[in-house]
Amino acid sequence: MTPQPNPQAGAAVKAADRAHVFHSWSAQELIDPLAVAGAEGSYFWDYEGKRYLDLSSGLVYTNIGYQHPKVVAAIQEQAARMTTFAPAFAVEARSEAARLIAERTPGDLDKIFFTNGGADAVEHAVRMARLHTGRPKVLSAYRSYHGGTQQAINLTGDPRRWASDSGAAGVVHFWAPFLYRSRFYAETEEQECARALEHLETTIAFEGPASVAAIILETVPGTAGIMMPPPGYLAGVREICDKYGIVFVLDEVMAGFGRTGTWFAADLYDVVPDLMTFAKGVNSGYVPLGGVAISARIAETFAERPYPGGLTYSGHPLACAAAVATINVMEEEGVVEHAARLGAEVVEPALRELAERHPSVGDVRGVGMFWALELVKNRETREPLVPYNATGQAATPMSAFAASAKAHGVWPFVNMNRTHVVPPCNVSEAELKEGLAALDTALSVADEYTE
Repeated sequence: MTPQPNPQAGAAVKAADRAHVFHSWSAQELIDPLAVAGAEGSYFWDYEGKRYLDLSSGLVYTNIGYQHPKVVAAIQEQAARMTTFAPAFAVEARSEAARLIAERTPGDLDKIFFTNGGADAVEHAVRMARLHTGRPKVLSAYRSYHGGTQQAINLTGDPRRWASDSGAAGVVHFWAPFLYRSRFYAETEEQECARALEHLETTIAFEGPASVAAIILETVPGTAGIMMPPPGYLAGVREICDKYGIVFVLDEVMAGFGRTGTWFAADLYDVVPDLMTFAKGVNSGYVPLGGVAISARIAETFAERPYPGGLTYSGHPLACAAAVATINVMEEEGVVEHAARLGAEVVEPALRELAERHPSVGDVRGVGMFWALELVKNRETREPLVPYNATGQAATPMSAFAASAKAHGVWPFVNMNRTHVVPPCNVSEAELKEGLAALDTALSVADEYTE
């Protein structure tokens, strides 16, 4: 579709937004939301007719891009047949979505509990773990994001937790491995892995193993910086959980459904959790949907004991129809394999070349269509380009970088001192190269703030 400028309509949309919409994670008077006129494939555009290649995939969920005709048609067909129905009934779209998801989850994660999104999936996974074990505590990593609801935000490790952290949610944080900014003085991935596992087990020992219900980890942390766990780490966590009777939860809300070039990031590490949360890419965000994939062992707990939880819209037919269509599209069009190939053959070489030429790039990491550049002020000291949780004037270097990227037609995912490269998983090679070229130009702005 060719964008048609309509500034008057854009002004009306913007005025209504500013008058009535309360935006998440924002100081309301300090933001200036872009009025979006439309979106298709890997692009969206404003009312001035300017197009942007979406290197954010929305909020890392449009895994098959915007307005895929087969998914749009599936939603329309489902709406004509059965728009909604209560979750206590067996409905074709719900049953088929559960079957297709269970076929792709690792191991015996064959039961699917549907939620409306990722945060409530995390809420229910934690509830299941506590009920299964009869224990109160849950361990999660400092560098993490698990959602904005009460339990999920307490599990989150980044600064968005602080204002809502009650200190009474039964959450204990620990350091997960991240060699570039190691908390364990490690020099190799092997050292980082071994020391992180020792730290985790020591934390459990001092908290009391009999009090720990679950350990929750993002398989590949997303918002926190796409930090690939070192070989052996997730398997080591699995062993620790088995040793102490702890439920192992993997959060695949961001990493799942093709984002890492596999159906789930757990497939990269050959590890099977007890519970796995998902959302976002399950239906490319077309209709809100999330869920928990449940192992046989956890499901057995609720075979004759009612599970005390549910949602009015659990397994909503429109959302599930979108999931069925999305999964089938990804299968038919080889989207997962496409993401793996482009990640290995295009993104990684290009980003490593950018790192060689731009002093602001301290680290490159990722897989598939899931990449991050760590931006630094000084490569030798690894001082971040902006301070931790920077706002206002202190965040100027990252703000200038993001503004340059947008001016050159790409919309980046920027968080603290990182920019993520997370386009739709079916982005074309030509589109991807166009976006990387714009990113190259924008990094020159970040370079101006280096020492």
